[in-house]
Amino acid sequence: MNAWNFQELKETPSQTGGPYVHIGLLPQQANIEVFEHNFNHQLTNDKTQGQRIRLEGQVFDGLGLPLRDVLLEIWQADHNGVYPSQADTQGKTVDPHFQGWGRTGANFETGFWHFETVKPGAVAGRKGSIQAPHIAVVVFARGINIGLHTRIYFEDEVDANANDPVLNSIEWATRRQTLIAKRMEVNGEIVYRFDIRIQGEDETVFFDI
Repeated sequence: MNAWNFQELKETPSQTGGPYVHIGLLPQQANIEVFEHNFNHQLTNDKTQGQRIRLEGQVFDGLGLPLRDVLLEIWQADHNGVYPSQADTQGKTVDPHFQGWGRTGANFETGFWHFETVKPGAVAGRKGSIQAPHIAVVVFARGINIGLHTRIYFEDEVDANANDPVLNSIEWATRRQTLIAKRMEVNGEIVYRFDIRIQGEDETVFFDI
């Protein structure tokens, strides 16, 4: 049996998710038809229950410039706070017409991204706590070795946000604000704006997953 000399082993070179993230994960956006089922920004259909919302924003680099070759994935509970997964053991009825997971890329010209979804309900946390309505997000882009994980909370859920265990784990109130989406109404549609800043002033809080 040969003994390994780990001092002689060299680190395997790493690569980033670019420069063509969308071709591998969102080929349809690049007018390439590969997959039978293309994941996209639409998490709802005509029968989905709950308050329909549009979630939109941009991802900015350390210089404040919007990234255009960037991909986002979201995962969330339905309007009743239930995840469409067997791992959800809350015992509540899940909406069978809600997808719960979506993927989209930024617009190649403007850097804007968006999802059509519903506002999630509150979900159970650890040790009997209740988490405020939120959406989990992961960002992939050129120059990022590992996806960046963050959360989106809603500015009109003031009381729920004040008692959320994850938000309260962030020491500085100003840092918590980087996870709050701003509500507006555009042509009768409820829109939440959420910008993600990779570095620099007002850098978004990211979590180790």
